[in-house]
Amino acid sequence: MRTRSFLLAAGLLASGLTPLALATPAGAAVAKYADDFNGDGYRDLAVGAPGTDVGSASSAGAVVVLYGSKSGVSAANRSVITQNTSGVAGSAEDQDSFGASLASADFNKDGYADLAVGATGEGLGGRSYVGQVTILWGGKKGLSGGTALPQPAKIAAERGYGQGLAAADFNGDGSPDLTVTGQAQTRLYNGPFKKSTGDAASASYVGTVGSTLDVGAGDINGDKAAERVYTYATTSDPGGQVRYHTYTGTKTSVVDMPQAEGDGRVVVGDINGDGYGDLVLANPEDPANQGGAGHLGGQLEIWYGGKGGPDLTQTPTVVSQDTAGVPGTGEEGDYFGGALSIGDINGDTYADLAVGAQNEGWNGKRYAGTVTVLYGSAAGLTTKGAKAYSQDTAGVPGTAETQDGFGGAVRLIDLDKNGKAELVTAAPGEDAKGALFVLGGTASGLTTKGAKSISAANAGLKATAYSFGAQLAQ
Repeated sequence: MRTRSFLLAAGLLASGLTPLALATPAGAAVAKYADDFNGDGYRDLAVGAPGTDVGSASSAGAVVVLYGSKSGVSAANRSVITQNTSGVAGSAEDQDSFGASLASADFNKDGYADLAVGATGEGLGGRSYVGQVTILWGGKKGLSGGTALPQPAKIAAERGYGQGLAAADFNGDGSPDLTVTGQAQTRLYNGPFKKSTGDAASASYVGTVGSTLDVGAGDINGDKAAERVYTYATTSDPGGQVRYHTYTGTKTSVVDMPQAEGDGRVVVGDINGDGYGDLVLANPEDPANQGGAGHLGGQLEIWYGGKGGPDLTQTPTVVSQDTAGVPGTGEEGDYFGGALSIGDINGDTYADLAVGAQNEGWNGKRYAGTVTVLYGSAAGLTTKGAKAYSQDTAGVPGTAETQDGFGGAVRLIDLDKNGKAELVTAAPGEDAKGALFVLGGTASGLTTKGAKSISAANAGLKATAYSFGAQLAQ
């Protein structure tokens, strides 16, 4: 049985997202960055708060966008969007959980990045918790207006459509595409999308996977078209089955990875600098919960990409908190790998990895949470220089407290355009509302000097329930 963080207690279904790289063919108007919503050349940060009350609607959900700049992000330069915001499809209702999943891309190819937002609790046609995905549209002033994606009419109640989202150019035609997962079915929408209706150029059911929760995307074979990577647990393989979909020029092929283990988050990035995306799979569950699979407290697997995709005969790199050089110790329920992000912190061209363990106990405080940072190198992921961060780390604002969930979501992103990614991490339970923390990247690695925090109240959210920062768009 899959276990989630304390967010489940609030009825939230948060899902994993992945870093994307969009190919931009000559003459196309696709935004340079898949997350530059206002087109000013700086990447922006989209934050989900699916437990936020909107008016009298409990846990209707909201999305906060913090716009990047030369000085990074601040609470002052933001947008707060709900389903009651003018021009956004639908209306805020109890338990909609708008913002439960996020993925960004220039879906209509107008030069501004857009944001796909999952509302896993959205009721439709008299059925509760069906789920829905809305695209918020970018423009010179940032995100505004939103169109609901057409979706299958027969999804039953309690199915949480929109649980997982991943966006990238999956068929190499220059138009960003979107895949959407849910407990009933998984769908693929091929771009470009129409702003007026939300219609994609084509849409199809992904029958080869059926019901999935987590999905990631990235180019793992170097052909400039991203692969879709789906992970899911089954009774026959409780440690998680992994298969990816790859476009071969005329059709999409499905590749099973029978030796891979992962039932949660998926990220892709070039860790060893060989020009191929490397696949990082998370299995944050404890062996007791999944038939003996995995490692106590959670683990990661790294499969290195190559021409034709990852060599399926390779021995993957397995990392846990009991791996030599990794801070901490694997303990029951840590949920190491519950959040993942990949990016270049020190500007050495090798992708680095941020790993959240939001249930980690710290200094006697249960579920206080930590984030571990591991660095890439020519030899692949290394534990040299690995460090764990908490709110008790010198320079990090605040103090570690029970139920903070520090590391509940993580994002490595260069918000100030200095060539080095900052670490943005969330503590969705901070002060029973939620908060973000931003640590800077330098040539020598992550620094806490000048670290900043942004609380839910700073971001304009007045009534939240363990949710600001539950999702950070990748």
